[in-house]
Formats: sequence, C-alpha cells, structure tokens
Amino acid sequence: MEATDNPALRIVGGHTGLDLVNTVEPRVPGAEPEKEHLNTPEELLEWAVRTRVVEPVEAREIQLVWQGEAALAAVLAIREALYAVLLARLNEEGGPILPYQPALEQLGTRYAAAVARGSLTLPPDSPKIGRLRLGDVAAFAVQDRLAAIAVDLLTRENIEDLRQCPLDEGGCGWLFLDRSRNHSRRWCAMADCGTRVKARRLTVKRRGRQLPPN
Repeated sequence: MEATDNPALRIVGGHTGLDLVNTVEPRVPGAEPEKEHLNTPEELLEWAVRTRVVEPVEAREIQLVWQGEAALAAVLAIREALYAVLLARLNEEGGPILPYQPALEQLGTRYAAAVARGSLTLPPDSPKIGRLRLGDVAAFAVQDRLAAIAVDLLTRENIEDLRQCPLDEGGCGWLFLDRSRNHSRRWCAMADCGTRVKARRLTVKRRGRQLPPN
C-alpha cells in the first residue's frame, strides 16, 4: 500500500499523537464532529502510512493478518482517551477541571498490552543499551504503536506548548504544539483556520461599511 495524499486532512499537530486526535473536525467537546477521517480500516492504514506510524511495506503485511475493524475500534478508543486527557490538561490552565482518570487508565491498559507484545533487544549498533521494541506484531502494530505514541506525548511534551485552535473565534478546535519562537501561534494553521476567520471578519466589516445611514 502506498501513502495517500488526502488534502482534506491537514497534519499540523507537531506530534503524531495530536495528529491522531485531529482526525475529526471540528473538535468540539461533547459534540458530534462534522467529519470523521478514520471511517474504515483502510482509511486508518492509509493515515498510518501517511504519518509514518507504519511503513508502506509493513502496511501490506498488516493488511494480510490484522482484524481491521477491531484495530480501528482500538485506535479510536486510544484517540478519544488521549483527547480527554489533553483537554483536561488544557483546562487546568484556567478552565474547569474535567474528569480524565478513566481515560488515563484506558491509555495505561492499552500501553501495557503493547508492552506485553513487545520485545527487549540489544541493537547491533549499541549492544550495551537495551531497547524496548513495541508494535512488531503485525496484527496489532498500528494500535500498539499509537498507544506508545500517546504515552510519549503525555510523558515527554510540556503542557505549556499545547494549544487549541480557538473555537470561540471560529477555529476548528484541533490541538497542536506551539513551538514558535515567541509562543504566539494561535491557529492550527494560519493558511486554513487563520485565513478563513480573517476573511470572514473582513467580509463582516465591509458589509458594515455598506449599510445605508439611518
């Protein structure tokens, strides 16, 4: 399977875990999204190749051995649990604290299953340092690697860098890491949400100028 170029789905999170969270749009807490980009096992595998969770040659092997619907359900569960935890962490910055312990426990369970299927190796290029390899069992590769990616995001990234494309200003609610020099990034992508909101504001402003005087 070759990676597909899906222009409708932007990759802007700055971390694969965030790109997974952003596979629905808009991201409005408690609301049904207008678009779901992972509707089928095939779409999941295409996305996994595109984001380099798996290589194209691995995807071909995975297709032969995985239970696609079960893998898709597992990945969607990881996605929503990760979103719940990240949303709670964002709200710690000033909003109401949201319950996230069940989601955190679910991620822990998924990660533990991935570790149980993993292997400890001594790489030839560094035989003195052991390495835990996860996601080598093809039938579970996608979900196990994404569980590991979710844990990596939660344990390595600084919450101060986490941002949400502002829904109250017309954004999509996607999450991203703000790694700009002065930490001033507001939109998931200036070329998308930022430009669209600015254009809408300009249209409203122009219409206001065209109103006849009372």
